[in-house]
Amino acid sequence: MSVGYGSAGLTVPEGMPMGGYLDRQGPSAGTLDPLEVSAVTWSDGERRFALAVADLICVNDDLAERARRAAGCELWLAATHTHAGPETGCVPGGGPTPEPWLDLVADAARTAVHRAVDSERPGEGVALRGDLRGVGADRSRPEAEAVVPLDVIAVRDGGLAGVVVVLPVHPTVLPAANLLVSADLAGAVRRALRERLGPGVWVVVATGAAGDISTRHTRRGQDAAELDRLGAIVADRCLDLLTDAARADSGGIGSGGSGWAHEGAGRAAGGRVWGAGSRVGTARRRIALERAAVAADAESLAADLARAEAEGDPASARLARSRVEGLRARHTPTAETGAIDAEVGVARVGGLALVGLPGEPFLAVADQIAEAAPCPTVVLGYVNGYPGYLPTADAYRRTEYEVLASQVAEGSAELLAATALRLLAESRPWT
Repeated sequence: MSVGYGSAGLTVPEGMPMGGYLDRQGPSAGTLDPLEVSAVTWSDGERRFALAVADLICVNDDLAERARRAAGCELWLAATHTHAGPETGCVPGGGPTPEPWLDLVADAARTAVHRAVDSERPGEGVALRGDLRGVGADRSRPEAEAVVPLDVIAVRDGGLAGVVVVLPVHPTVLPAANLLVSADLAGAVRRALRERLGPGVWVVVATGAAGDISTRHTRRGQDAAELDRLGAIVADRCLDLLTDAARADSGGIGSGGSGWAHEGAGRAAGGRVWGAGSRVGTARRRIALERAAVAADAESLAADLARAEAEGDPASARLARSRVEGLRARHTPTAETGAIDAEVGVARVGGLALVGLPGEPFLAVADQIAEAAPCPTVVLGYVNGYPGYLPTADAYRRTEYEVLASQVAEGSAELLAATALRLLAESRPWT
């Protein structure tokens, strides 16, 4: 198995519309930290799979297809979902990607992938999973425990070559009032981990199934300093997982060892996730999702917000405001009618499986897939399309932002999970 890494910058000029917040008060006014497209490629000599992660609010179908053609290989294009990047046509149900981003992002993805291919060399990998505390929590439940799963895929070629981090937390530390371009939490984690691992180790940070998870109840501010604080927590936890796996394995990460580590087990299981002789395989399937009917009264939601604000309870007011915003998001002028196309992808890299889900699946969707999968599986969100929020069926019993904003009918998330599991069952471990 050969593995490569490449990246390309993504410049956002001042005066460009920014994505993520309906109540943004102006266009971009500068850059807080640079955006990029990062790519990792895996090749067995016959097949090649590329994962590209872009600092964007979303990836629409047209952009995913344009990038795939430009790259010239099987490519997943994932968005970090930063709310401080350019507006790329991110509307519930998906839409067209505006220029210049259709061309600029596809070109950046092609450059990143080609650089990754040029750098490919034999390597092997280990997938690690553990709990991450104090960064993300269910944003609609203030009482929820602030703990989420953290996945780290470590690649080595004698020493540690690079890591792919999959973080299921909305990168929304910076507020709507912010007009500076930033990769937000994903960028902060990248910077912190690069500092800790050194210049010879590459870092890719992707967003997992974060539809209902954010920093709303964990952040202490909404500025660059808070980004640094949260980024450091994630980076330190990644180092903990890498260190624990090296201790549990006879060889260690840097000298020949690899394995699947899980926080609950307290040790790394023996055996490589991929290594010499491993193979690469991918599969994709498109399905049609039924659109949901709206079952909420705008006047009632507005009255709830006024009441919460009058009572002076910030937490209740924030949740009430989010419900109003959810209904607004659903009724954007560009929202279309009819079934919504969604693409589910599965990539098998030796004994490891990656699942790419479109849009914003709830964390429980990823848990369902990972728990039932026949091999170690890492689930990414925001991949190859944007159907919008994908709540679990039980969430439709509650009047929350994500359900109100969602365009898809109850059961859609479970259909995506079932499709992913079917693809996993039909594939085989290429080892």
